[in-house]
Amino acid sequence: MGRIGVYGGTFDPIHIGHLVAAAEVQYVLGLDRVLFLPAGEPPHKANNGMTAALHRKRMVELAIGDNPCFALSTIDLDRPGPHYTADSLAILRHDEPDAALWFIMGEDTILDVPNWAHPERIVEYARLAVVTRPGWKVDVVDLAMLDVAIPGIVRCCDFIPIPMLDIASRQLRERLRGGAPSRYQLRADVWEYIQEHGLYRSNK
Repeated sequence: MGRIGVYGGTFDPIHIGHLVAAAEVQYVLGLDRVLFLPAGEPPHKANNGMTAALHRKRMVELAIGDNPCFALSTIDLDRPGPHYTADSLAILRHDEPDAALWFIMGEDTILDVPNWAHPERIVEYARLAVVTRPGWKVDVVDLAMLDVAIPGIVRCCDFIPIPMLDIASRQLRERLRGGAPSRYQLRADVWEYIQEHGLYRSNK
């Protein structure tokens, strides 16, 4: 038995905002562990521009290594794609049949869940830990529409306010490419890894 948070994403790169969200969810829900699931390689990586999985995996390892409640899961890196949240949660449910699972997502993402593959299966396997995001506010009308699209989803949601850090990986990549200050939005060891391997440079 256990209480496990599941935090999926490209983590390209993983930044302070990700860690703050995970820590807040872990504290509020009393989770035993938070699993970070880096997304696998897309089939058309060259066109997608996602950083290689080996680098994203290593950055996650560096970012969470000193927190005993955080762990890396490579289930989306170890199997061929395409990768869907419902399938990842099914694997985790098989591996942890007696655990209570929460899938962590931002408030800016929850309304898009009906467009995901097999969204009804997601709430069969896990509750949703929905964290606040700067500039977003899900209201009762939004929730009513969401519940029509996926009956019962709203009662599976736990809305968790977190410190509002307006950091996004896409904007962070642009700052890194342009040489703008970015090191304090990242763990020091992650920033050093990025510099060492020349990630996000404009000529990459």
